Amino acid sequence: MYDRLTKQDIKKMEEEIEYRKLVVRREALEAVKEARAHGDLSENFEYKAAKQDKNRNESRIRYLEKMIKTARIISDDSRPDEVGLNDRVTIYIPEDDELESYKLVTTVRGNSLQGLISIDSPLGKAIKGHKVGDRVDVQVNDCFSYQVEIRSIDKTAEGEEDKLRSF
Repeated sequence: MYDRLTKQDIKKMEEEIEYRKLVVRREALEAVKEARAHGDLSENFEYKAAKQDKNRNESRIRYLEKMIKTARIISDDSRPDEVGLNDRVTIYIPEDDELESYKLVTTVRGNSLQGLISIDSPLGKAIKGHKVGDRVDVQVNDCFSYQVEIRSIDKTAEGEEDKLRSF
């Protein structure tokens, strides 16, 4: 399955790849070289740890490159009065008598603990494209659904997930 990413997501991934290739890779190679100089490699924990760090960095680079290569680019544009990608949405859940606020993001950025809901999640799919005042059924699975009401849409909610998590 292909990840649906915005041009901004791709740009951030490319920046991370560049940073990892130019900065992290150099530091990791230097750490391996320094640890190797400490002697017997079979009992050298620093060497093993440095090699693991280097390998983790290379794996991360490959992972990001594959994501970019296989991604489907989607638009983050939406109508001014509708819930769209990167909008902060406040919903009312009548069943719990609670207001909750979420930002609608692409799948790779989703993190419900930090209020970032994926457009591919049941809630994200349900509210995307709806307007303030709409009551929407959220179908979680074949047996369970619940209803929410969209109370507000903030189109200016930018960059919060960048501070919270990288890809």
